[in-house]
Amino acid sequence: MKVLGIESSCDETACAIVEDGHSILSNVVATQISFHQVYKGVVPEIASRKHAEWILPVVRQALSEAHLDLKDVDAIAATNRPGLIGALLVGLSFGKTLAWATNKPFIAVNHMLGHMYAAHLENDIPYPYLGLLVSGGHSIIAKVNDFDNLEILGTTIDDSVGEAFDKVAKFYDLGYPGGVIIDKLAKEGNRNAFSFPVPKMDKGNHRYDVSFSGLKTAVIHQADMFLNKGYEKTIPNIVASFQETACRTLITRLLRAVEDTGLTTIVAGGGVAANSRLREMLAEHKELNCIFPPLKLCGDNGAMIAGVAYHLLQKGERSPLNTTACARIPQFKRGLANLEAFGRR
Repeated sequence: MKVLGIESSCDETACAIVEDGHSILSNVVATQISFHQVYKGVVPEIASRKHAEWILPVVRQALSEAHLDLKDVDAIAATNRPGLIGALLVGLSFGKTLAWATNKPFIAVNHMLGHMYAAHLENDIPYPYLGLLVSGGHSIIAKVNDFDNLEILGTTIDDSVGEAFDKVAKFYDLGYPGGVIIDKLAKEGNRNAFSFPVPKMDKGNHRYDVSFSGLKTAVIHQADMFLNKGYEKTIPNIVASFQETACRTLITRLLRAVEDTGLTTIVAGGGVAANSRLREMLAEHKELNCIFPPLKLCGDNGAMIAGVAYHLLQKGERSPLNTTACARIPQFKRGLANLEAFGRR
């Protein structure tokens, strides 16, 4: 079964064709970075307009690179949540129209399930495992029981880790996208130069939760307070120490989940899963089987959407053509109570 997947939740216009949920026949991503750099962040209006301009040529290119005609595709899928509402509507409307015009099944896909599935495109990963889903909008630790069944253990109580990276980069005028720039610049600094604070949420319902608002504030407004003796206050030192603290915060909570659940397979997903220091720190734990998507599948892409859609189709599911976009998914609740809100479309 060949599924054409469309992704347009933020500032990437993407389309891929995936066969049987694993074999990527094409994966086209048109990035808008150059249009948003001057604003040091994504401008929703610009993103929507570029999606509308690029969606048709991107889909055509995906078909061409897969050496397929539209008639060879078995189903159409598109992201419908969460994300920028205008951007989502472009891809979703295009996908629904394409499915209607060709009389093919249509599947609407939760963007976050796509990120969690990305590593499966090039790996055979048995369930259950612990998922670390880290992106510009989300920081989630979950027990993943199936591709559409996530038991939320912890999440952020304020900013996501990706948001913290972007805001630190913006404050120090490092450029956009912030996460990539900080990752590169941190290699020139000393991660021990600053002792930035780590939130202490050790008990009760917050045992697996993370917080990055206080860290962001310390890095931006209070760096002098946390400078260690013998080190200079340089931008590379600041971002190296910030990155180290952010990654350590995630891994500390993740290791608690390993201890409590007994699961030793960790699967990461989302844009921050591309961070080199996060990968290094997890690799140091030899007792864990840590699986990351390839870098090309960490960011937004259509392949992860097509992959999830294939499994939904195998379960006999279809999305009605009146399915609409949703900018947010309900506030995360821990445990099984939130599976329906998060896992379903």
